[in-house]
Amino acid sequence: MTDAAVGFQCPTCVAEGARCTRAGRATYGGRASSNPMLTSSVLIGINVVVWIAILVTGGNRSRLVDLLGLHTDGGCFFVTGDGRASFDAGATPAMCGDFYVGGVADGWLWQLLSNAFVHVEIWHIAGNMLALAFLGPQLEAVLGRARFVALYLLSALAGSVAVYLLVGPATVTYGASGAIFGLVGALVVRTLKVDRDLSALLPLLVMSAVFTFVIPDISWQGHLGGFLGGLATMALLVYAPRGPRRTAVQVAALAGLTVLLVLVVLARTLVLA
Repeated sequence: MTDAAVGFQCPTCVAEGARCTRAGRATYGGRASSNPMLTSSVLIGINVVVWIAILVTGGNRSRLVDLLGLHTDGGCFFVTGDGRASFDAGATPAMCGDFYVGGVADGWLWQLLSNAFVHVEIWHIAGNMLALAFLGPQLEAVLGRARFVALYLLSALAGSVAVYLLVGPATVTYGASGAIFGLVGALVVRTLKVDRDLSALLPLLVMSAVFTFVIPDISWQGHLGGFLGGLATMALLVYAPRGPRRTAVQVAALAGLTVLLVLVVLARTLVLA
């Protein structure tokens, strides 16, 4: 027999009850996370590991920044003696030698996501990871783990696509800010869905806007793209009709959004070719 809150239960009855009981679900159809902080902690860990690897291999001169950061087009990309970046767009690998860096237009497509895990300055990674630790668990609690991961990655991808569309080849872009701004956008949709009152989010939205448009050397393109990507992804998740087909509708909708972003990348690549 198995100890219960009151008396005992037979093991067969307990097993049958567990088999027939519906697993706990999050608000919008996902499996409820037993620890909503877990996914954010893993993402933070990945970012920290990449950051340490960059630091020990040269900081902003690290080859990892060249390989993982987002470049629109390829060319010679190197850091001069005074620490300034220099870029010669359109140069071939034969012309650049060890200084050649490929871009998305050259087929280095992984940069569209890998750049979201790249940081150099400590203030950059600290700010992004603190924001992730604050926003991530709130959203995973209502979405479930798989949907939260989809939200994070699609926001990061949308931010990268915006950079690819709007930033020239002489700039390298990196950081988790696009994904973080996607979480802010998702929180806006969640708030509108629940009580339609954004007043509690106004300080966060104002701070995000100031950080984006006032502080120099910030990729407003990545922030805007990530924010819009988070809005779209969360809307597709929370406004999917309830019922047995909700998961299928959500998966199809997110797949459609992904295809749309891929088509934008392909169109931009044809223009650059």
